[in-house]
Amino acid sequence: MRIAILSYEYPPETGFGGIGTYSFYQARAMAKLGHEVFVIAGSTDERHSETERDGVRILRTKLDGWQNRMLERGRRNRCWWGVNRIEGAYNAYHTLVKLLDKQKIDFMEFPECGADGMLATTLLDIPSAVKFHSPARLIMQIYDTPKMDRELTAFVEQIAINQATVRTSCSQFLADEVANKMAVKQPIHVIPNGIDIELFDKDDGIDVHERFGIPRDGITVFFANRMEERKGIHLVRDMCFHVMKKYSNVNFVFAGKDLFGFMEREIQPFIEENELQDRFRYLGQLDLPSVRAVLKKSDIFLIPSLWENCPYSCIEAMTASRAIVSSDCGGMPELIQDGVNGLLAENDNAQAFITALERVIEDEALRERLGSAARQTVENRLTDVGIAQKALDVYQGHVS
Repeated sequence: MRIAILSYEYPPETGFGGIGTYSFYQARAMAKLGHEVFVIAGSTDERHSETERDGVRILRTKLDGWQNRMLERGRRNRCWWGVNRIEGAYNAYHTLVKLLDKQKIDFMEFPECGADGMLATTLLDIPSAVKFHSPARLIMQIYDTPKMDRELTAFVEQIAINQATVRTSCSQFLADEVANKMAVKQPIHVIPNGIDIELFDKDDGIDVHERFGIPRDGITVFFANRMEERKGIHLVRDMCFHVMKKYSNVNFVFAGKDLFGFMEREIQPFIEENELQDRFRYLGQLDLPSVRAVLKKSDIFLIPSLWENCPYSCIEAMTASRAIVSSDCGGMPELIQDGVNGLLAENDNAQAFITALERVIEDEALRERLGSAARQTVENRLTDVGIAQKALDVYQGHVS
């Protein structure tokens, strides 16, 4: 098949988060399986570009014309999420139409978050699949966003969702959520995210001890995510304080964009006031190779999120054979079986996390057992090619 993946996020230029990571692995895996794959992605420059990587053709476009000016009122009303989705949908449609002048496309896939497929499904007669990751209707209330933006964003995403031929979800949790809370048509096929193990295992040659000053001895607890409440950043101050006070050999390392100043205004000053800064590192926002390098040198990976579906931060920590301490929210129990391949703590409960962290800090054999089982889970269930084939098995039934 000739498959187009519409995703504004696609590394390296726009590889901002989990959707970009998913699109990257999915596109490459489908190409490995012998399909012709085109990725319609965003660009940070006002230009059009075409490249080829790992057998995937990547087309990037950023337009800045009449359609941009029409959305100015939305920006003035702080409708940033909704405006971004309309812009992304238009850019994806514009680029796809240009591609169709030269090339037939048999099927297209896009995430619901971003509404990349909204115009393409409205104006083009191509079978399509929407993959649920984190619908705005379910998560935007966590953020400081105006009601108008929440409603606009949810409406734009819903158009793309309703018009897709096929619906898939990364977890059963989210499939149930969108069916019950968003009245999404059935069936919703549950297909988790996949990862290229061989690519992940490659050594990028980054000495994290030298580059970031991470101690070579002791036990390192690593958090890599956006510094925002949905990711549980408001819980980590108490965790760091109690754990580092109790264990002199434990270091905490944080990486991610400090979007709302939690790290700068609350956590770092508190750490310094309690004279714990020698075992605390905030590295800021890192590129993906650096995050992976730190992850591979850590002992425990921390996921205190309030809402997650099937996050790549967890899948990569599993692939790295790390002991994971995660909240029991959302789709996490579908990845982590408590006490088998990681530990689950009660959602939004700092003390529950402290108890779980103490358990793995004090028991090296447990850390090793959990990490080994996590890696085995990935090898058995979450390989990129295996996941791509599950998706293709569903898609091929809708291609004429």
